[in-house]
Amino acid sequence: MGLAKEYEFLTEIGLGLRNVGGYINGAWKACGPVVSTVNPANNQVIAEVVEASIEEYEEGVQACFDAAKIWMQVPTPKRGEIVRQIGDALRDKLLQLGRVVSLEMGKILPEGIGEVQEIIDMCDFSVGLSRQLNGSIIPSERPNHMMLETWNPLGVVGVITAFNFPCAVLGWNACLALVCGNCVVWKGAPTTPLVTIAITKVVAGVLEKNNLPGAIFTSFCGGTEIGQAIAKDNRIPLVSFTGSSKVGLMVQQTVNERYGKCLLELSGNNAIIVMDDADIQLAVRSILFAAVGTAGQRCTTCRRLLLHESIYQKALDQLIEVYKQVKIGDPLENGTLLGPLHTAASRNNFKKGIEVIKSQGGKILTGGSVIESDGYFVQPTIVEISPSADVVKEELFAPVLYVMKFQNLKEAIEINNSVPQGLSSSIFTQRPDIIFKWIGPLGSDCGIVNVNIPTNGAEIGGAFGGEKATGGGREAGSDSWKQYMRRSTCTINYGNELPLAQGINFG
Repeated sequence: MGLAKEYEFLTEIGLGLRNVGGYINGAWKACGPVVSTVNPANNQVIAEVVEASIEEYEEGVQACFDAAKIWMQVPTPKRGEIVRQIGDALRDKLLQLGRVVSLEMGKILPEGIGEVQEIIDMCDFSVGLSRQLNGSIIPSERPNHMMLETWNPLGVVGVITAFNFPCAVLGWNACLALVCGNCVVWKGAPTTPLVTIAITKVVAGVLEKNNLPGAIFTSFCGGTEIGQAIAKDNRIPLVSFTGSSKVGLMVQQTVNERYGKCLLELSGNNAIIVMDDADIQLAVRSILFAAVGTAGQRCTTCRRLLLHESIYQKALDQLIEVYKQVKIGDPLENGTLLGPLHTAASRNNFKKGIEVIKSQGGKILTGGSVIESDGYFVQPTIVEISPSADVVKEELFAPVLYVMKFQNLKEAIEINNSVPQGLSSSIFTQRPDIIFKWIGPLGSDCGIVNVNIPTNGAEIGGAFGGEKATGGGREAGSDSWKQYMRRSTCTINYGNELPLAQGINFG
């Protein structure tokens, strides 16, 4: 018995009906539980995966820890060359990898391909970075002294990723970590193991081709036990975690107890503000993608829409009209804009969320129902509700958009900043004074502050992350690479005297 006909493309990226979910010390091995991975569009089993055991975790991390001593001594531009090859290998399988992301996660095919492209972009970015991990020379107040700032690898970086971006977030972290001289331990999301295995096979192939230890990149399919082990492991000085604020806080506390470092990418509750001078057509197109894209399962999904009272009804009418035209269906079919939610639990959370919304005075303007089918489909939903409703402060991971009215910019910014999360935000306006207030110290309190574009769909060139309950982490572009290295300030005395700083005379 083989793969179902519609899944036969999986063989092109090394996947089969039963797959081994651990890449440990350069070999595929796993003896943990056998799990089935499910197509969320029809609730049918795609394939089986054997998860890694905690004993295999121990073996894998020790091998990774040992390999770090080799990898960190490879010249940085040479490490960049390996990452370049990883990017090229991903390019060769872009369509197949994008298809498995779409199949297993449920996002539409253009988004699945775009997610793999994001790793390729991170590879390209990191290759250039491999010749620019610059230290600095600092003037010393003491004669015949020189101060330097140098950067060295941490050793091993742990990456725990979530189902909604089952491989892109790995790219944000692993590309930088590898170029910076670190080895990587990756635990993929439990419900997207095929993506984890497929991406790992690409990386493993490049390491093998270059006669490098496979343990440089170690990956596990598994559940909570593996994640907890990473958080507790003293051999892993930095842990990147993507997930809910609740679980992220627990991970942070565990890592902090051993004085490790955390990069947290947690919940978002993102708002788009549409001012009275905005290009409404541009805003509506942006809101549609921000609120409906990935079935509302991005951390940067727009969940709150703030409309100026003077254009409230006009903008809302246009938005409801385009919502009614959204094609819902198989994410692998051309023209589909809204695929399924990822799991049956996600669909149940949507149903419960709608009931809570109604109980708190929310008025359903469109959508609001589960679509009866074998898959986990729901209607894209717009809700008119007060910004002070408790449910508005929470992240409902589904295509549910809360719409509310405001009178002036000050009020809009206050509403934007009134939630515990602080990931992404955007304002639609043509006025320079509003734009600069928005991005200034009394404007949005988020890590991503946009103007005339959606809250989602960030480029890799900027640092990605948010404030408050979003966790404070920064990954991907800009100077995020510094998170993956150890900074040392070095003062060198090349003279024969011992002048002390601050003019201290000590005997």
